[in-house]
Amino acid sequence: MLKSNCEMCRNYEYDEEYDSYVCSVDLDMDEAEHFMNYSFKSCPYYTPGDEYTIVRKQN
Repeated sequence: MLKSNCEMCRNYEYDEEYDSYVCSVDLDMDEAEHFMNYSFKSCPYYTPGDEYTIVRKQN
């Protein structure tokens, strides 16, 4: 499993209402509890936010 870095994750988006970056993954109550208690060694929802990923697949 990938090591997570929120700043490099595609799910880490700017929220104008909160005026900060937030995770946009829709978690249910159990997942949110595990996530908030740091029960995961690395984030299972991490998706690399590298904008060049699509370009590499095209080549």
